[in-house]
Amino acid sequence: MSDDGLIAVFDSGVGGLSVWRHIVRQLPSEDTLYLADQAHVPYGHRSLSEVRQFCSEIGRFLLRQGATIIVIACNTASAAALKYLRDVFPQVPFVGMEPAVKPAVARTQSGAVGVLATEATFQGELFSSLLDRYAGDVDVITQVCPGLVDAVEAGALETAETEALLRTYLTPLLRAGIDQLVLGCTHYPFLLPTIDRVIEGRASIIDPAPAVARQTALVLAQTRGGARTGHVGRHRFYTTADVEVLRGMVLRLLPESGCAVEINRARWVGGQLFSRHPVSRRAILR
Repeated sequence: MSDDGLIAVFDSGVGGLSVWRHIVRQLPSEDTLYLADQAHVPYGHRSLSEVRQFCSEIGRFLLRQGATIIVIACNTASAAALKYLRDVFPQVPFVGMEPAVKPAVARTQSGAVGVLATEATFQGELFSSLLDRYAGDVDVITQVCPGLVDAVEAGALETAETEALLRTYLTPLLRAGIDQLVLGCTHYPFLLPTIDRVIEGRASIIDPAPAVARQTALVLAQTRGGARTGHVGRHRFYTTADVEVLRGMVLRLLPESGCAVEINRARWVGGQLFSRHPVSRRAILR
């Protein structure tokens, strides 16, 4: 890995891969580190204080691994811990996620937009602030989606059961007249084919991941002067659960990636995160 430091990305599980893939496309010469805290997935039903504790230790772990920029590729974790992490690690640039309320409000013609996210995301101060700043006269309709994160983690992307869940969550929004649908959880972009089938073109879908990748590139330019040249990025992944499960999901969710990654195990011990075996498995994404 590079002496210039890593771009680290973390999430409760595999959802953050929807952000990681855009970062790698935007910055192909940069080395990255991805951590999936699958021992605690999903974060959405947990208290904000509990998620904050996880995130602060993950931050310490990523810094020990050489991270110089940390992307919180999880809406729940961003809602719970982004401000806290910036206070605890003031010298570290953090890039967080927020539901794309601003562009949805700017684009709506019907005056109604829908937001799919977890309960914890909606409870955080960040979402309340977004509404205060950008909603205006637009009706922002929120929908909590229990079960969707679990479906993505299980690889049940286009099953009848997942489609039924999505119909349950999306039908009230469509009946309310939304024409913009915000994906407020990084797991949800992996359900796009099923979401498309349910909404049948009645609303435009907004995925914030490309904007987060652009923001990461901007932060890199501000902190290091920009991306490197003449280097092919290398990528190291960690999971706090089963290495083979993450390997299978990476190969399934990112079949187009074409890059090599190392997949490793990190362990929670007494509230701290450790990795005793730096490289436990190597997978080629082809």
